Amino acid sequence: MEEMMDSGTTNYKVALLAGGAAGTSVDVILFPLDTIKTRLQSEAGFRAAGGLKGIYSGLLSAALGSAPSAAMFFLAYETSKKNLKLLSGRNDRFLDAANHMASASIGEVAACLIRVPVEVVKQRTQTLTASSSFKTFRTVVGAEGLRGFYRGYLTTVLREIPFSMIQFPLWEFLKFRWAEHQGVASVTAWQASVCGAIAGGTSAAITTPLDVAKTRVMLAERGSLEAQGNMVAVLRQVALDKGVKGLFAGLVPRVLWISVGGAIFLGVYDRVRISSSRFL
Repeated sequence: MEEMMDSGTTNYKVALLAGGAAGTSVDVILFPLDTIKTRLQSEAGFRAAGGLKGIYSGLLSAALGSAPSAAMFFLAYETSKKNLKLLSGRNDRFLDAANHMASASIGEVAACLIRVPVEVVKQRTQTLTASSSFKTFRTVVGAEGLRGFYRGYLTTVLREIPFSMIQFPLWEFLKFRWAEHQGVASVTAWQASVCGAIAGGTSAAITTPLDVAKTRVMLAERGSLEAQGNMVAVLRQVALDKGVKGLFAGLVPRVLWISVGGAIFLGVYDRVRISSSRFL
């Protein structure tokens, strides 16, 4: 990332292209793990939500939404990181970490404008509430209108911000330390992928309860407690019903999904960014 930012200008085409390619790669390749995680976290339970049946249900919505969502994130992330760096006016490791946290948070708020409607359709289709993404889309429009697509927006943002505040500073730190150890300016794409896997897996494990709450809100019946989107109330109810185990439902597939996804996502991002910056 740093090469693009150090040039003094943000190449928006590069950020959009690299982010879109990275997001689509992860969501399509690892979709079955995401489906298993969603079904484990659903109130109905894994078997009732479909078990291993229709493991690719909802893939269309994920494929269509992943590129614009990821592109939006990286566009906001790179722009914020550059401008905050200019505002600080000096090189400092702690300021850089704070910059990465703030930039990732801004990126998530922006990306969730696209990601949340996609998640609503995808997760309801994954739990076989409808037989296709298109039918789920029509059901949401008919029952709740546009507002229905943003049920869980706040819950998703409250999940994504802590996740990114852990993942991105850790990713940047690991890349920096690895490059420093080798005596080079920056790590290679595969090294960035390894750093992404470690950063993603760590963040995923810590924020799993927030992901459980987000899933419950998006899948809830209209008018229910979960549908109101109160994260604290949902977490409390899950804890009462299923204890700590319920709060960490789907931990293993989530950590696997995001560890492998982090390697692909951040590795592909770095590779496409470096390659495309030569031509755009």
